This record gives sequence, structure tokens and C-alpha cells, in this order.
Amino acid sequence: MDIEKQETIREKIVSSKTRIAWVTGGGTGIGKAGAQALLADGWTVVISGRRADVLKGVADELDAGGKPVEAMALDVSNADDVTKVAQAILAKHGRIDLLVNSAGVNLPKRSWEDVTQDGWDQIVDINLNGVMYCMRAVLPAMRAQKDGCIINVASWAGRIVSKMTGPAYTATKHAVLALTHSFNMDECVNGLRACCLSPGEVATDIMKNRPVPPSDEVMARMLQPDDLGKTIAFIASMPPHVCINEVLISPTWNRSFLAM
Repeated sequence: MDIEKQETIREKIVSSKTRIAWVTGGGTGIGKAGAQALLADGWTVVISGRRADVLKGVADELDAGGKPVEAMALDVSNADDVTKVAQAILAKHGRIDLLVNSAGVNLPKRSWEDVTQDGWDQIVDINLNGVMYCMRAVLPAMRAQKDGCIINVASWAGRIVSKMTGPAYTATKHAVLALTHSFNMDECVNGLRACCLSPGEVATDIMKNRPVPPSDEVMARMLQPDDLGKTIAFIASMPPHVCINEVLISPTWNRSFLAM
């Protein structure tokens, strides 16, 4: 059987099975929107986040109509807990086909003048270490499957250095970009692929942590969570032979271009 026919058969098998997605940061913003879009596309979705009460509320909301969504509380900066949640998903479903690393944080005190050691550590632990912990936790199962997709939500600040986001956030998002490309270099031979999704300004709760929060009028001109949800679902819908290595997406009214 030639390679093209083998790939067609494998894609049919993948498309016909129950697809399991694990979305961190699934209680708010981009993660929640991604979970919603994936559910609409027929995925079984497990959402994780630090606040169990918020997760339950989101799961109840997204479960309207009996959609297959589950909630598992998790602090991604705790490597042992990440492993436990991944193992629990595998024990129940037998596989993880998609990981969306959407958990992220920034702090109001973020400039070189204001950043503290504790603040730096918190951002690095969640934005970078947490991404790596989750990738590492799903890797054995994805290798065994010879199939799997990872979407790492980074930032426009991961491509273009910005004073607005501060050194810790900017450094972690640049690192996530490099981590994603490094993963593809090593794991493409195992049929695995990862995408670094780097949005410009998105109207989510993280905007409230800016030193000067943007107005409602400004937020309305930003990317909206649903825009990123659709993007996540699109990346996840690609067949196994397609790797979307990176997506750089911004509002049309891009304040970094306007020097505002």
C-alpha cells in the first residue's frame, strides 16, 4: 500500500474516533472560548483551571444540550498535579488527542522598575513551566498513539518585544514560541505537531491587570475570545499530516501599529 493511501486510512480512523481535548485555563477568556468551539466541533473536552468553583460553573454552562465537557481543577505550575490530571484523563478516556495550553497570567507591577522576585517567579511558573509540564504530561500517550496536536497560547509579545507587557511576560511568551518550534523539530517523526498561537490584544480579564486598564470602547476594538476560540478549533481540525507551526493574529485596529 502506498504512503498516500496509508495516510488517508489513518486520517479516516482519527476522524471517526472520539476526540479528547484537554484545555488549561479553561475557566475564562481564550481557554473557555476554545473549549466552547471544540465542543461545537464534536470534541470531548476536559477543562482545567485553578478555581474549582469557576470551572464547575463553566462546565455547567457549556454542558447545555448534553455536550461532553468535564472539569478537573489544576494549578499548572505544580508538576505533580499536572501529571495526576493527565493520568486521570487517560485512565477515563484512554487517550488525549489535543492539548490547549491557555493558562496564563500577568501582574500590574510588571516593569523593570516594579517587578518583584515573587512576581517574576509566578509569571514564569505559570506561563512557561506550566506549558512545559502539560506538554511533557501528554507526550508519552501521544507518542504511543502516533498522533496528537498541541496548541500553546503565547502572545504578540512573544514575537515583538513590548514595554506594555513587561519583561517577565514578554520573556515567557518568547520562550513558549521557541518551545513550540523545538517540539515540532523533535516530535514530527512521531506524527505529533504543535502550534504557537500568538494573539495581539484580546478583550479578556487579564486586561484588568494592566497598570492602566483599557476602556470598554478600546476593549470592543480588540480581538474577542470567540475569535481565538474559532482559531483554536480551526487549528485542531487540520488532518494529521498538517502542522500549523505558528499563528500571529491581531485586531485590525492594532494599537502597537498606531503607537498608542
